[in-house]
Amino acid sequence: MISRRAFLATAPLLAQNAPRPVPRMQAIPQPLDQVLFTRADRELARYYYSPSLRRPFLHPIVGPSGRPLTRMGHPRDPQGHSHHNSVWISHQSVNGINFWEDADSPQHGRIRQVRLRALEDGDRDCGLTADLTWTGPNGATLLAERRRIALRDLTGGEWLLLLDLAFTTGLETVTFGQSPFGPIGVRMAKTIGVNDGGGQLRNSEGLADELAMFRKPARWVDYSGPVANGPRGTLIQEGITLLDHPSNPSHPSPFHVRRDGWMGACLTLKTALTLRPGNALRLRYGLYVHAGVPAPPAIDAMWKRFAGDPIAPLQ
Repeated sequence: MISRRAFLATAPLLAQNAPRPVPRMQAIPQPLDQVLFTRADRELARYYYSPSLRRPFLHPIVGPSGRPLTRMGHPRDPQGHSHHNSVWISHQSVNGINFWEDADSPQHGRIRQVRLRALEDGDRDCGLTADLTWTGPNGATLLAERRRIALRDLTGGEWLLLLDLAFTTGLETVTFGQSPFGPIGVRMAKTIGVNDGGGQLRNSEGLADELAMFRKPARWVDYSGPVANGPRGTLIQEGITLLDHPSNPSHPSPFHVRRDGWMGACLTLKTALTLRPGNALRLRYGLYVHAGVPAPPAIDAMWKRFAGDPIAPLQ
């Protein structure tokens, strides 16, 4: 039996262990190299980082109605576009090595997560920080990347995905070659695509659809469309706005967009970018996951909030 003196000595410790409120937003590690992001116990997104993958990715991105807004692969060419992994980070040319497409060849590399540094829960935000390497086919590391993925709760079931990236190199200068592909791609659900679902593409410059928007600079691009049938013949529509941060060296970035359901921000569309040893390349992108088809002023207001948030060091 515990003595009264011993019990009194442990009383402060017992008080510290009192039940605490459960965080509304959580990043929960899962089997098979996955992290589940939830809001009030409902899945918002899932991060895959198995070493067997060519690159980590996020899938699905779940909209306010609980339906996925992204997909794996092109709806009409799943094999040729197997690299379209919902939401992913890569680049077509890093010192001539292709990290974009899927292939085993002397020209293709891999992006591997080597350390999961931190998982964060909170009432408004959750996320993770990880270290990754970009390696060539000979196993040599071209780039070291630190990545932070954060999810922020918004009103009305909407939410914001923040992607902070920091690239460094060792003893060798690294060049991100001229290419429209990289560093971020978003493959939308089939029903949201213009061709298959009658969705719509718009950007911050007042342009609409692929022909007008293709590879044009913008602060944001929005892809919205049907995700389900509603009552009495109505349609439930949702979408994703891809936000380009003003600190990115390509801002306002050209966006590669397609009516078949994908969009990406281009870092080196017209000019290569060189990263030298001792320097770091910082990039930030956001995905505004929204209900309906917001009016451009509402998206502009969200972009201003995104652009005005301070960028914390990646630790």
